[in-house]
Amino acid sequence: MLLLTCPYCGVTAEETEFAPGGAAHLTRAGPGEGDDALEAYLFHRANPKGVHFERWRHAYGCGKWFLAARDTVTMEVFGTYPAQVSAPPPELIDTIRTKRPGWEPA
Repeated sequence: MLLLTCPYCGVTAEETEFAPGGAAHLTRAGPGEGDDALEAYLFHRANPKGVHFERWRHAYGCGKWFLAARDTVTMEVFGTYPAQVSAPPPELIDTIRTKRPGWEPA
C-alpha cells in the first residue's frame, strides 16, 4: 500500500484516497499532430523498472492534482510536489540520488 502526502492540504493517506493519473512531465499529443504522434505517445514510450514521476489527484480530499516520485519495484514514495511545475524540484532529485546512487533522471 502506498502512502502519499498531498502537497496542497498536507494530508498523508493510503493510495485509495487518491486517483492515479499516469506519467508526469510528458508532452502529450494534441489536436492536429497526426496519427504518428498519437501512436508514439500511446504505445512507444519507455517503461523501465525504477523511479517514475506520476500524476495523482486527491480524490477524497481537496481534489487537486499533484505529482509524486516513486519506485515501481519497491513501491517507495520519495516525495510529492505541486503539479504546476515543469520538472521535479532539485531537493527531490537529491533525495532520490541519495537513496538510489547512480540514478539519473531520464
